[in-house]
Amino acid sequence: RAAVTIFADGVRGNLTKTLVRRFALDEGRLPQVYALGVKELWEVPQDRMAPGSVIHTMGFPLRLEEFGGGFIYALPEGRLSVGFVAGLDYRDPRFDPHAAFQRFKLHPLVRGLLADGQMVRYGAKALPEGGWHAVPRCHMPGALIAGDAAGLLNSMRLKGIHLAMRSGMYAAEAAFNAVRAGDPSETRLASYGELIDGGSIRSELYPVRNVHQSFGYGLPVGLAFSALSLVTGGWWFRDPLPARAGHARMRQIGAARRAADDPPAVDRRLTFDKATNVHHSGTSHGEDQPSHLLVHDTDLCRTRCLAEYQNPCTRFCPANVYEIIDATDGSDGKQLQINASNCVHCKTCDIMDPYQIIDWVPPEGGGGPRYEGM
Repeated sequence: RAAVTIFADGVRGNLTKTLVRRFALDEGRLPQVYALGVKELWEVPQDRMAPGSVIHTMGFPLRLEEFGGGFIYALPEGRLSVGFVAGLDYRDPRFDPHAAFQRFKLHPLVRGLLADGQMVRYGAKALPEGGWHAVPRCHMPGALIAGDAAGLLNSMRLKGIHLAMRSGMYAAEAAFNAVRAGDPSETRLASYGELIDGGSIRSELYPVRNVHQSFGYGLPVGLAFSALSLVTGGWWFRDPLPARAGHARMRQIGAARRAADDPPAVDRRLTFDKATNVHHSGTSHGEDQPSHLLVHDTDLCRTRCLAEYQNPCTRFCPANVYEIIDATDGSDGKQLQINASNCVHCKTCDIMDPYQIIDWVPPEGGGGPRYEGM
C-alpha cells in the first residue's frame, strides 16, 4: 500500500471529484468552471499556411452572453489543427458547442484555409477555467492532486501543460520528503501547497484569477476586464469576482431570451455531423461492456428534464452519446438512450448536466478515443 498517492486523473477526474467531496477540499473556494474544446485535424495544400503560424479568434459565432473562440495552428506537412473552445457556463440549454464549431468553419477566413482540404481526425476535451480562486486544497492525508485535476490552467492563455509538469515536480518533492520522514500526514504534505503558493504556478495564475469570471457579465465586460488585468495584475474592487458552477447558470427552457439557432447544414466536406466526427476520433469501446456513463435517475431524463430543459445532454455532448427516443415499452412516452461506445471522454456530461445525476467513470478495458497526431 502506497504511503502517498498522487492523483493526476485530468480535468473533472472521477477520483479527484470523490476526494474533493470526501475531504471538503473546495471549502472556501469558488466552484470550478469549465470550457469544452472541440478540434479537427485537417490536411490541406502545404502552401496554405506556414508551419508554426497561429490564428486565435474570439466571439464568432457566439452570442454576447456566451464565451469562447477559435484557433488554427499550422503544423508541418500541410496539416492544420482547427478548433473551437466554448465556455461551459452558458445560459441557453439549447446551445450546442459542436454546432458552434461547425458554424465557426463557415467564416470566410476559416473556409478559405480549409478549401480543398480533408478532415482526418476529431476530438473533444473539457478544460478547467475557474482560475486561481477555484483551485481546491491539493493535499490531504496520504494524497496529493496535480495538473488539470487540480484546475491548474491559465484561463487567459488556455495553456496548462507546463503547470501540470511543474505541479508534478512539486508533488514529487513533497511526496519524497514525506516518505523519507515516514510521515505522510496532511500536515507534512501541506508543503506541496506551500510550493504551489510560493512558486511559478501562483505567479502565473494569480494575475488572471478573475478573467473567466468577468466574461459572465458579457463579452464586452470580459474583454475590458482582461485588458485591464494586464495593467492591474488582476486587481478589482471585488476580489474574487463571484462565480457559479456552469450547470447552475443554465436557464430553464421557458426563460430563453431568443429562438434557438438552426443547426448548420452538413455537407461532410467542410461541416460534419457528430456521428461522422466520432468516426474520425478513433474511439473504441466494447459494445457489450457495462456503460461507463452512470445516469442515476433515467426517469428524470424523460420527465422533468425534458419539460424544463429539453434534454440539453443531446446538445452539449459532442459525440452523440445521449439520445431521447420513443419508449420501447409500448407507451407513448420517451426514454433516454446512451450510446456509450461513442464517448470521446470529454467529461462535458459530468460537468453540465443540470441535475448532476451523470457520473463519468473510466470504461472497462481501457477503451476510448485514439488521438493520433492531435
